[in-house]
Amino acid sequence: QLQLVESGGGLVQPGGSLTLSCKAFGFRLNYFGIGWFRQAPGKEREGVSCITGSDSSTYYDNSVKGRFTISRDNALNTVYLQMNSLKPEDTATYYCAAVSTSAMCRGYAVDDYGYWGQGTQVTVSS
Repeated sequence: QLQLVESGGGLVQPGGSLTLSCKAFGFRLNYFGIGWFRQAPGKEREGVSCITGSDSSTYYDNSVKGRFTISRDNALNTVYLQMNSLKPEDTATYYCAAVSTSAMCRGYAVDDYGYWGQGTQVTVSS
């Protein structure tokens, strides 16, 4: 069974940091493009970062560039999203997802991503 499981969300103060993890079961992450998305209440799901499987190229939405870092550990079959300098507007449910055509990851088209995790809540508040 192909599955993605996120973890690492929580409550953090503005300016704080969190690291989200996305572990894959049943397939190898390095053969896919992996994207991190987020969805706040009443808003559409938006892509924030992705990493390609082929050459590990990384991409970031302007809203998180310079604050978030995506990485992959092939041995652990896990992708991470290190989030620094968090802001209240980063509050959302964060999802990781896999796209089979790695180069498509940066388009963040929800329909292109065939596998999704269950999401992890990130709340940035004082």
